[in-house]
Amino acid sequence: MQFELTDALIDEIIFFMEDQNGEFYVDSHQGVVVSAEEEPGINTADRSRYVDLPDWESADGFRLMEKFAAGFKNPLIRNELKAALSQGRGVFRAFKNSLSRYPEAEKLWYSHKENEMKRDVLTWYNGLREEWGLEKIGMEPEETEDLVLEDFRFRPFQEDDLNKALELHRFCMDEYRNNFAEGGAVNSAELLVKKTLDFHSSLKNIFNEDSGASNADYTAGAANTAADTVNAANAVRAMTAETGGLEFAGYIAGTIVESALCIQNLEIKEEYRGLGVGEALLLKFLESFDLNDINQVLMDLPAWAEGFSRVLLRESFQPYTVRYRLDPRDR
Repeated sequence: MQFELTDALIDEIIFFMEDQNGEFYVDSHQGVVVSAEEEPGINTADRSRYVDLPDWESADGFRLMEKFAAGFKNPLIRNELKAALSQGRGVFRAFKNSLSRYPEAEKLWYSHKENEMKRDVLTWYNGLREEWGLEKIGMEPEETEDLVLEDFRFRPFQEDDLNKALELHRFCMDEYRNNFAEGGAVNSAELLVKKTLDFHSSLKNIFNEDSGASNADYTAGAANTAADTVNAANAVRAMTAETGGLEFAGYIAGTIVESALCIQNLEIKEEYRGLGVGEALLLKFLESFDLNDINQVLMDLPAWAEGFSRVLLRESFQPYTVRYRLDPRDR
């Protein structure tokens, strides 16, 4: 009753594992999944050629959804998925409806689900191989983040991006203030934001301070890469991330001052966070410069975005300065 576990057979097994309305088996002679209703040999003396599929119930599917929701990096989507899972009746439909509003997250879910179910199939198959006296086999899981990033593209910042970037920037500044307030700086949040942004305001920014209108020197669609304007002192360079459907997803902007690239803004729309877009945008941006023109890159990181420091350290960034805040009343 030995059989080879091919990719096609794995897909078949996973498909029929989720069918709760029938009895299905692997026909070890043919290497395919068959139904008890359609295969009379299952109930005869020839039963030994048919192998039960791995156990899988609706409770297993629910636990899989819980695991995915709990580990999802984007807090907006994570909280929505958890809310869907707490509904009780119709929970599977509510979970799918929530995911349908976020195509990139939905793609991650299906990839996660497939990888997890493949692991279950492999565990089941290795149990059979142990009975057959054979060595266990392994499986390499698919890289889901790369799968999602295939749906994004990164291009030079264009004039049409400016209003979208400004809207996102205002949203991020509100987050900035809220995080300061939640950290105990309720009465001085605006002052702390201003002081924290001194580094930014001392340089040219993609937005003017008054109206948020375009800075005349930013790298627009006329430039093919950020390096095209590298010789323009203090000019703002910027790059845009967008989805496969050409929806604005975020941007990065910085200024070169005396051979130092000062990254002032790296802002991603809320629904696209936690997918690796910020990291990919940063790397694409850095790759667009001629290394003969810059000898260092500087970037401020808010304390509540500390998770991104792992990305920076992985790319050989080093901590340059640390800013602390104290409310004397807490001493």
